[in-house]
Amino acid sequence: MSNITNILAAIEQGNAQAADQLLPLVYEELRRLAAAKMSQEPPGQTLQATALVHEAYIRLVRSDAQNWSGRTHFFAAAAEAMRRILIESARRKQSLKRGGRFQRVGLDDVKVTVEDPSTNLIAINEALTKLAEKDHGLAELVKLRYFAGLTLEQVAKIQGISSRTARSYWAYARAWLHREITKSDEPTSH
Repeated sequence: MSNITNILAAIEQGNAQAADQLLPLVYEELRRLAAAKMSQEPPGQTLQATALVHEAYIRLVRSDAQNWSGRTHFFAAAAEAMRRILIESARRKQSLKRGGRFQRVGLDDVKVTVEDPSTNLIAINEALTKLAEKDHGLAELVKLRYFAGLTLEQVAKIQGISSRTARSYWAYARAWLHREITKSDEPTSH
């Protein structure tokens, strides 16, 4: 673990070779996190766990804001990078769904289908942004649990809280996010 922390410090100081040393040390853990998240995605997902890891890693080491205070902070940043990549992917799919390169078809010619999961991911992201404004720590817990696929025990360790507290916070956050998302789904009255 101290090896990772030392390499992160070297990267932060601008040592380009340190980034090459970091990937082999963190790759398997990042791959497990990405695979856990991708297993929650609907079948037919075009983004694969390996691609998600590579894209997140590239964003992390090329970022101007490399202020990692250690291994825990690095993996939290990786979870955030993965979340952003998944949100961007969902938005891209949704923009194609909303018109993109397709022609308009009359409503009589369309069959009703189940809502696209990418729409749900965007709603979760918007609700998570609101939660972060209310309680940043709680939003970080959700990101680590939902987007990085960490267990509550792992999240508790990263955040320096007890497993029991993590379970309590997770239950609260899920209820809050559910209420926020379903509130935004309700039609507005005029």
